[in-house]
Amino acid sequence: AKRMAAVSGLYSYTAKGLGQRSAITAGWSAMFGYGLVAMASLLAVGTYVVQLLINLGVPIPDPRLIAVLVILAAAAAACLLMVRGIQVSALVTFSVESISIGVLAVLMIVYFAVNAPKVSVASVLAWNGNFDSLSIGIVVAVSAFVGFECPTTLGGEAYRPFVSVPRAITWTPIVTGVLFILAATAEDIALNGAPLNIAASSTPLSALFSQTSPAFAAVLDLGIAASWFACTIASVNALARIFFCMGREGVAPRIVGRTHPAFRTPSMAIMVVMPVVAIVPIAVIISGASPEQGLVNLFTLGAYGYLGAYILASVSMPFFLRRIGEDTYASWILGTATFLVLGAVLWQSATVSIHTGNLQTFVYGGVLLASILYALFLRLRLPDRLASVGIYDETREIDLFHGKPTP
Repeated sequence: AKRMAAVSGLYSYTAKGLGQRSAITAGWSAMFGYGLVAMASLLAVGTYVVQLLINLGVPIPDPRLIAVLVILAAAAAACLLMVRGIQVSALVTFSVESISIGVLAVLMIVYFAVNAPKVSVASVLAWNGNFDSLSIGIVVAVSAFVGFECPTTLGGEAYRPFVSVPRAITWTPIVTGVLFILAATAEDIALNGAPLNIAASSTPLSALFSQTSPAFAAVLDLGIAASWFACTIASVNALARIFFCMGREGVAPRIVGRTHPAFRTPSMAIMVVMPVVAIVPIAVIISGASPEQGLVNLFTLGAYGYLGAYILASVSMPFFLRRIGEDTYASWILGTATFLVLGAVLWQSATVSIHTGNLQTFVYGGVLLASILYALFLRLRLPDRLASVGIYDETREIDLFHGKPTP
């Protein structure tokens, strides 16, 4: 990211390192991940808003209908913000997420202050000696960080991208890592010894707090729903920009490579993607499936897509640096180590999925196979279009940092 300002992030990075065919697979994998997480986020928005209304005592004759309407409204609002401009959608995302995190942090502090005599951190952090749960926990923990690279898709629109984008990528995992540790510990303590019906609920913390303070639970629901809405915007923004870049290069329908005449945003890609993102969580609700199971399946599938794109980007990194004459022994070691670690995580996730009878591994495997076949088709039938992959994201003089003070 310090060497290349890209509209399509990992897709273009992979093209510069491993070539166009690998970039097609990386792009499909990344879009798959962004899309699944956006779907899960909309499902969470609908679920928590319904729970919010319940905690406020609002009569709901049909919760599923309300959830569907909430998802449609959230999808429309997100689409409008993204088409309006990246500055608007980024500002809304940052503001909503900051407020949500602030609300949740205050609620955690209040909870611990009230229940301090009964809180036992040692019991939550105690090691039970089960390495199977440790390996599954590592997979879950890694999947919690997916999406940290979203700023790479804004390289073409960011101010001083060679400074701002790497800065965002570096600090996002650090800050969120601290928040994850605090939140996971707080949730474990809060749910330790909770009744089974609460622990198995799609909104466990809300269900727990609603027993003593429905208003407290409603504020919690609002903060979580707002956070998921921000996640939807971030995920679709990244997805649409990869799709837009593919449309520009001719490896996706040309129509998605068009920009809005006034706002200069990838409006066609956004409007093509958003209905697909919205219809899946709506289908989950209409089918009668439990929201928690829908969230688990969507997030797990999304994690496959992210990890696949990360692996290809990690492998491409030293090759890209060698191409521009900046490769070092450290870059080759780092690229190899990251590939091995992420590969092990993906393998463990696939093993757990297969052993539990889930089809998630086969679904993602089908996406990978389809991307490889499509890249082969382009090479054999449309070589000029395949050769254009990565051309759109070329560094320009205006992108470079000339040593002037950067805000």
